[in-house]
Amino acid sequence: MKRILVIGVLALFSLGFVPNTYRFKTEDPKALWVDSIYNKMSLKEKVGQLFMVAAYSNRDNKHIDSIQKLIQTNGIGGLIFFQGGPVRQANLTNSYQAISKVPLLIGMDAEWGLNMRLDSTSGFPYNMTLGAIQDEAIIKQIGQQVGRDAKRLGVHLNFAPVVDINTNADNPIIGVRSFGEDKLNVTNKALAFTEGIQSEGILACAKHFPGHGDTATDSHKTLPTVNFSKERIEEVEFYPFKALFKKEVAGVMVAHLNVPSLETQIGLPSSLSYNIVSNILKTQLDFKGLVFTDALNMKGVANYKAPGDVDLAAFKAGNDVLLFTNNATKGISKIVEAYHNNEITEARLSHSVKKILAAKYDVNLNHFKPIETEGLVADLNSDTNKSLNIAALTNAITVAKNNYQILPIQTNKKEKVAFLKLGDGDSNTFLNALKLDANVSDVSDVEPSKLLKVLKAYDKVIISYHRLNYRDVKKISSDNTALIEEIAKDNQVVLNVFASQYCLKALDFKNIEGVIISYENTVVAQGISAQITTGKKEALGTLPASINADFN
Repeated sequence: MKRILVIGVLALFSLGFVPNTYRFKTEDPKALWVDSIYNKMSLKEKVGQLFMVAAYSNRDNKHIDSIQKLIQTNGIGGLIFFQGGPVRQANLTNSYQAISKVPLLIGMDAEWGLNMRLDSTSGFPYNMTLGAIQDEAIIKQIGQQVGRDAKRLGVHLNFAPVVDINTNADNPIIGVRSFGEDKLNVTNKALAFTEGIQSEGILACAKHFPGHGDTATDSHKTLPTVNFSKERIEEVEFYPFKALFKKEVAGVMVAHLNVPSLETQIGLPSSLSYNIVSNILKTQLDFKGLVFTDALNMKGVANYKAPGDVDLAAFKAGNDVLLFTNNATKGISKIVEAYHNNEITEARLSHSVKKILAAKYDVNLNHFKPIETEGLVADLNSDTNKSLNIAALTNAITVAKNNYQILPIQTNKKEKVAFLKLGDGDSNTFLNALKLDANVSDVSDVEPSKLLKVLKAYDKVIISYHRLNYRDVKKISSDNTALIEEIAKDNQVVLNVFASQYCLKALDFKNIEGVIISYENTVVAQGISAQITTGKKEALGTLPASINADFN
């Protein structure tokens, strides 16, 4: 019987998803390990397992000492690493694990790879760029590689994928972190990424429940409101979450949102709402995995209650892991006090703590091995990372408009093509690649007062917009908008955007013949986009979100 059960557990791992129900028979090795750890812990140590605090590898010894104290004095359950470098983080992880009575669960926000947080590591395109890819096998491969990189660094949990459906082009915090505005596309991409990362034994965490895609404010700074009906939220915002729950995503993160249709108490953040966390997420949607709060230091929730009180409220709401609290010591003390006052039962506490311990078993923390730092940087910047980046951008860059077959630009050198660079980002790779195949002249330094006259001597004009912070969804400046529209009145124009398509939301496209969305202002994106512009490569991407209502 034991042999059959063990084989069954291994079979679940072979499917590519870490089991997240944490329901096991008493003879299950996982159950035996979980119970053995739980039964040896003091009340304070059990409560400490609920806390995952912020750690950095680019801070001073005072920060390191504070983390060590939290581990040794409070028995915290895990760390979420932020800025720093891979070798420094690995060394700190090893030292922190060495002093922890129970192995620490190590998490990171690596939505587009470790480079989201760490220097000297590889990154991948943002989700919105991946949302333009039609071949989801590429998304799965990226998920797998992110999983391999995380495992190599000693990270067990990636707070990804973002499954918010970005139906608000002005969303200041989700934007290009979303796969797009269509629930089916977002779901398919999230499933592929999750399957990839969890196939490597890394826990994925879908976020931000119940859906942060249609908000106009940032929950780091205030409490955003989602004014949709319950029916709309169940049909749209919940859609990707429900699909991921069926495929056993290991975790879900609850956002700090005001959602009147789901919570009647005015101004109560969703992360503190028993109805949203326990009744809807855990009971109605039957999610059995780990439930994480979003960072409890964010103003969207931190303004609601004092440190310590907010941690207790979040636990009472039904969350398992209290993330990035302002004060872990106060939070632990408040929950211990509530336990003694019978506000929290032993069943409620063991429910969450045993889920956390079971997740640690799933990522082999029952057999923790220190991270090997030799060759770490090279391993995290492998040829696979580079080739996947090229494959992703090759399949993402989108020809959004091609009237009169203006694209590809003729490469016979007979056509005279002007190149005008706008924006604050670099354009050298793109321009140099164009010059290899076409008769292109750079007019970017021509005085604006003379530009329109100069452009009359050219057959076509490539206007190339390069944004330094290509994650920014703000529209391009009114001056640039007016200039593009003015040039397009008298010239054949190809507009190429090395930024989010959202930056064009105020532009009038009626006189623009060609539009290419290259999404990201990287060397790789510029090189591939030049080849698409001159016909060496075919554009394979599709827009993952609208540009504006009048785009045609």
